[in-house]
Amino acid sequence: MKADWVAPNRTALLVIDCQVDFGSPDGEMARRGMDMTAPQAAVAKAESLVDAARAAGVKIVFVRLLAHPGGENRIAREAKERSGDDPPDLCVEGTRGADFIGPQPRAGEAVVSKTHFSAFARTGLADQLHAAGVDSLVLAGLTTECCVASSAWDGFEHDFHIFIAADACAAYQEGWHRHALQALEMSRATVAPSAEFVALWKNSI
Repeated sequence: MKADWVAPNRTALLVIDCQVDFGSPDGEMARRGMDMTAPQAAVAKAESLVDAARAAGVKIVFVRLLAHPGGENRIAREAKERSGDDPPDLCVEGTRGADFIGPQPRAGEAVVSKTHFSAFARTGLADQLHAAGVDSLVLAGLTTECCVASSAWDGFEHDFHIFIAADACAAYQEGWHRHALQALEMSRATVAPSAEFVALWKNSI
């Protein structure tokens, strides 16, 4: 990977859904029986990415899901009904489940709240990043096959170069993680370990 592909003046790091309900041993997905080993490891890698991005002056965007039970649109309500079960909502606004885990946003850093899978869905994020001169995105967070992948596909449609920090993302099953990254790489996302991004940003200082 070339340094200018993710140069600080053109790049944003998107930290997606590193929240209690998705990645903590006492969060909702853990209560549903999911193994938190891989998510916990990915969150730790995301912390090192954030540290390197801050030191290099890379723009950082913390993305979070915020659910509002009873406030869903008709499509979301019908999808719940079709699933045949009704587990507790994830990342309900105002609850501990919605809190960030791992890297925490600092004053002046962007926090984007969403109600859909993609970081770009109804958030205005793409326009904000383009206005700031950003055309390259490094993605990290939870979960690979869902909100990370959805944000990556949407990022392509909004004319961004997409980079994935592979070990700073995770799914609850290794196969889901691996297959999502393979599909994105086939569509010209650049997939690399977090250490590679960290090294390039350190060298840019």
